Amino acid sequence: MSRNYEVIKAHYAGSDAKDLAAMMAPITATTAWTEMTGFPYAGTYVGPDAVIAGVFKRIGEDWDGYTFKLEHLVDGDSTIVGIGTYSGTFRKTGKAMSARVAHVWTMRDGKAVSFEQFTDTKLVAAAMS
Repeated sequence: MSRNYEVIKAHYAGSDAKDLAAMMAPITATTAWTEMTGFPYAGTYVGPDAVIAGVFKRIGEDWDGYTFKLEHLVDGDSTIVGIGTYSGTFRKTGKAMSARVAHVWTMRDGKAVSFEQFTDTKLVAAAMS
């Protein structure tokens, strides 16, 4: 397995452990993190502070039990793909959701150049309405 693969594997292990520092380890000041159009936190965030504020903090405020279950990690050397499922319950509605997702990481020397999320935004939106 490539170094990039191991770095992203550690990111997901940090996610499972609710360890934000471990999750942010591959994110640099210039990493472009893109949440898909139609997702409630859609947009591109640059750098760890923007990712935390724009994505993870908001998820924590809005959802109970929000998780990403990694099911497959693909090693493409400079491109790493994580495939899995989001799940959680939206606090305001009490509705649960489960949505398939793919994360595409572009890596250089063990650091993330970019992250892009692809998910079924309709399933997420349904839990929020």
